[in-house]
Amino acid sequence: MQLYTDAATTPDNQRSAAGILIIDQGQQHQFKQVLPDSDNHTAEFLAAITGFKTLLDSYGPQVSVFFYTDSQIVAESVAKGYSKTFSVELATLLHLQDQCQLVITQWIAESDNHGAHQLAQQGLHLSD
Repeated sequence: MQLYTDAATTPDNQRSAAGILIIDQGQQHQFKQVLPDSDNHTAEFLAAITGFKTLLDSYGPQVSVFFYTDSQIVAESVAKGYSKTFSVELATLLHLQDQCQLVITQWIAESDNHGAHQLAQQGLHLSD
């Protein structure tokens, strides 16, 4: 199972949204979600949290997941298990990941996260 997440934030008003792409046995499942207004880094954590909640709600616990994010701070914080600035968000994310059988987190370039990025951009318009 593959999980791609991305966040989009409008700089002027900090409106944020998440794009979530789950690939299960070659089938794509797309989700977009309005997030609380926040800066982009916080929104990236919230997008990852929303992605794992969606995954667990849809497939239950004990799934094995390749998790892809284009947020270096999310990927590095998960790898270290530590974030000074985003400790609450990281703790929530790690708690959700702990419910999975296995999670392999990988940072990918923004250009390789096009599906989740497009969904996040579309999600910004859900609250219009």
